[in-house]
Amino acid sequence: MAHNKTLRMAKIVSKRIKKKKNPFVYKPKSDSPKHQWLKQRHSKEDRFKLFGILAVSLSILFMISLFFGIISGGASAFVKTELNISVKLLAASDGDRSAYRNLIRKSLLKEFPDISGRRQKLELYNLLSNGAIEKLSQYAQDNPELADKEVKVWLPASDIVDMYVKGMIAMELDESLRKISDMQVTAVEKMTANNNVRKVFNFDFFTHGDSRNPEEAGIFTALVGSLFTMLVALMVAFPLGVASAIYLEEFASRNWFTTLIEININNLAAVPSIIFGLLGLSIYLNYFGMPRSSSLVGGMTLALLVLPVIIIAARNALSCVPDTVRYAAFALGASKVQVVFHHILPYSMPGIMTGVILAVARAFGETAPLLMIGMMAFIVDSPSGVTDPSTSLPIQIYLWADSPEAAFAEKTSAAILVLLVILIFINLFATYLRKRFAVKW
Repeated sequence: MAHNKTLRMAKIVSKRIKKKKNPFVYKPKSDSPKHQWLKQRHSKEDRFKLFGILAVSLSILFMISLFFGIISGGASAFVKTELNISVKLLAASDGDRSAYRNLIRKSLLKEFPDISGRRQKLELYNLLSNGAIEKLSQYAQDNPELADKEVKVWLPASDIVDMYVKGMIAMELDESLRKISDMQVTAVEKMTANNNVRKVFNFDFFTHGDSRNPEEAGIFTALVGSLFTMLVALMVAFPLGVASAIYLEEFASRNWFTTLIEININNLAAVPSIIFGLLGLSIYLNYFGMPRSSSLVGGMTLALLVLPVIIIAARNALSCVPDTVRYAAFALGASKVQVVFHHILPYSMPGIMTGVILAVARAFGETAPLLMIGMMAFIVDSPSGVTDPSTSLPIQIYLWADSPEAAFAEKTSAAILVLLVILIFINLFATYLRKRFAVKW
């Protein structure tokens, strides 16, 4: 009886295989209760899949809109406007700031002889940036053979002219509601018709520090300050974090004290970052009297922030090494220290480095702790050491976003774009290290 039943089942399976059907899928009759139950279950699964696809699609849509907003708002900052004027250069010994200012003004008045009146002259002078004086002075110093000669020089335009040329000013508004006047628009259009207006790549954005004038502001000082801050944070947090992880994972005995330490480390990893800023303010500045607004204090404060993250990542990397490696080393007569530093640590180093790099990426984008220790000062010159006053790129973004000038808006978006690119490269580097040096057991 059982044999015949087995044969019948075998025939059914063979028929299903010939018809390319799954022989192990049970399909009850359409009018049975089991069929209705399966139909309801499959519909629930389809709805759940649909919700998942919708959630992923919305996330991608939000991300695309975020990047589109940042790129569209900041791409124009990588281009600047220059005006070409004819000037008679002064000798390097005769030229000072006031002399070059008067030289530029005379050249503009010569270009537009119909301009009269104090107000119109001031509007004409505002076509060029305040940095045009330094540009012209540097040009005269680099070309001493052109002294007392009439030359045409490209000089940076002011922020209002730059925004007008880029189409960022609503010209349909009344003249009293926009920063650029009708006279300035007429002057710019005349210079454009004479091919005396051009847009070039804004190298100053990457080579200049902060400035009161939006057209002269750059991120170089902030990048140098961020570099010094990250170096200090890495030099403090990396050895302390890895050493703590090795002790807790390999040497510490399992008791209530180590359990308490582990719980506190996990809790510190979730503490808001501004708390670490308050800690750095009270300890480094108020108690030890370290230099305020310096990369040294900023790096040590960020080291407190990333230290729990590095400890947790390093412990996870150490625990992933199989115990067979430890037993094999012990069997060959190695001591506990030799086992850890000759075998366990080298094998876990890719995971440790990945965690450290991701922790540094998190610290690179932090703002709140640095605000608490005073790294939001107006810094023009780049710091030459970790004890000099400095700022960081996130702080620079915060300062520009709080500026009333509309031209700083594109600078803010451009700096955010640079920050995102740096963070993306850091994360890609961490991914490369993990895949390149990972050990498969």
